Amino acid sequence: MNKIATMAGLFLLASTAAQAEIKVGFVTSLSGPAASTGQPLARGVAAASAYMGTIGDKKIRLIQLDDSSDPTSAARNARKLIEEENVDVLMGSSNSPSSIAIAAVASELKVPMIALAPITAVKREPDDYWSICVIQPPPLMIEVIADRMARDGIKNVGYIGFSDAWGDLVYNGAKAAEAGAGLKILTNERYARSDSSVTGQILKVLAARPEGILLGGSGTQGALPALALAERGYKGPIYGTSPLVNPDFVRVGGRAVEGINVSTGPVVVAEQLPDDHFSKSISMAFREAYSKINGGPPTDGISAYAFDAWLIIQDAGKRALAQAKPGTSQFRSALKNAIFSTVDLKGTHSIYNFKSGQVYGADKRGFVVVRLEKGAWKYVP
Repeated sequence: MNKIATMAGLFLLASTAAQAEIKVGFVTSLSGPAASTGQPLARGVAAASAYMGTIGDKKIRLIQLDDSSDPTSAARNARKLIEEENVDVLMGSSNSPSSIAIAAVASELKVPMIALAPITAVKREPDDYWSICVIQPPPLMIEVIADRMARDGIKNVGYIGFSDAWGDLVYNGAKAAEAGAGLKILTNERYARSDSSVTGQILKVLAARPEGILLGGSGTQGALPALALAERGYKGPIYGTSPLVNPDFVRVGGRAVEGINVSTGPVVVAEQLPDDHFSKSISMAFREAYSKINGGPPTDGISAYAFDAWLIIQDAGKRALAQAKPGTSQFRSALKNAIFSTVDLKGTHSIYNFKSGQVYGADKRGFVVVRLEKGAWKYVP
């Protein structure tokens, strides 16, 4: 009888422990072509977990999987995290194709998901949305850098970017900004993330005689066009977006990427911001947590997206816990609804507001323009 009672007690303790934690499933690219963005995200989420590892009296358990930069693997990992690990929320991944794949699984299995790369809205039923994106909206990202081009007197622009969803988003954003900024996009050259040369594409871009060039890449592979341009003596201005604020991009690009102007989140230049800027305080807290857990300060802006996603989960989780217990479908639904009712949450990259049916929650306040000078990013007011 005592043995049975003991076993029952152990089972009760196990059940209580399972209910006492909130599980976050994190999919990123620790290997493959997207690792140059995936690894910073992993360091960022590690900093976030160290910064705040509980919601109320519930411990947060982080479960991380590598998708090897492959959308099929990303979807498989998402399904495994939900069906085998019973996670309450998903985060990921480090590129748009993989993030879109995860969002589809999240929608199918009804688990809230925070994308760390641009996605489109996914729903299976009317008003049944389960995914948001912490990245600033690509059209606004491009609009901000298009405004900088216009201020620099650039009218004719050559474009080269990835031959995937991210490349499409940057190009479409540039085309949409043409009229407002007085620009003309002359080319639409593409290359795969796994390519080792873009010589043919760059020759076509230069043949169009652009006054400036917009890059639609990210991380290490984002530097390929700049290197090819330098080899052919191009001296004109180059522009880009936040996925290029990456130490591997700077390292690989070297002198070829000096002077590039990029639209990005304010966390990248936290120390250079005025004291009353919304991002300064939380960005400095992020940098402190990052340094403690990773052995040095961040040298990118990408890692902070994972930190902001964690802040969103923290904020929404407090409200969801008042309605249901972690590990249940009721909690997942409550957490999703709480995420979509986020109001004026200050993060490192933006002030976030979400509502059902809208993937993005950042506005123009979540942007600055920075310039690479001697290997360091400088705030350009």
